[in-house]
Amino acid sequence: RCGGSLRTLYQAATAGDDQAVRVWDWQTGAQLYQVIEEPERVYSVAFSPNGKRLLSGSGDSTIRLWDVQTGEQLRTLEGHTGAVTKVAWSPDGKTLASGSRDSTIRLWDVQTGAQLRTLEGHTGSVNSVAFSPDGSALASGSGEPFVDDNTVRLWDVSTGEQLFALKGHTSGVLSIAFSPDGKTLASGNNDTTVQLWDVQNGAQLRTLAGHTGPINAVTFSPDGS
Repeated sequence: RCGGSLRTLYQAATAGDDQAVRVWDWQTGAQLYQVIEEPERVYSVAFSPNGKRLLSGSGDSTIRLWDVQTGEQLRTLEGHTGAVTKVAWSPDGKTLASGSRDSTIRLWDVQTGAQLRTLEGHTGSVNSVAFSPDGSALASGSGEPFVDDNTVRLWDVSTGEQLFALKGHTSGVLSIAFSPDGKTLASGNNDTTVQLWDVQNGAQLRTLAGHTGPINAVTFSPDGS
């Protein structure tokens, strides 16, 4: 589906507090190689849509781009002034997004490494970023203790304009995901709820309650049901 080699399609990447990014064969569980040992914690990793590149966001405020087949570092992207907590690829693989504890989201050109724009509006750490399925919009989630943000924001990727600030959570937003058709956004946070939002008008559709702790990850099923 990703258009990469068979080897690439069976790879997974992980990162954590040991400052390393590791690539695995998820069928056998074998570690294929360790891509890097960074100077600080690695918060986020993401494969490119074709599976040939890997992106990592680090506590040293940088984003690094890697060749998946060789483990070679292709580029280091610098500009954030706080830890990079989340990274994401646009669906066409041409644009990168990064969220940081400096309260900004930055968009980058994959080919040149140039920073395209900075999205500003959050007042707390940006904990999550996600492109819409068609790549036209970007969602971000923010919040941290003692900072009154706790919002999900929608942005126009081509202009950097903020489309909506979605308010409803009572503590930091930790995770966000678009539905496969791009019409609905899910967000999870520290207040133990998941909120569903209408992407077209920013309306809150539903609250899903039941968890008793922070919601660190949300995802839709492939058919969106």
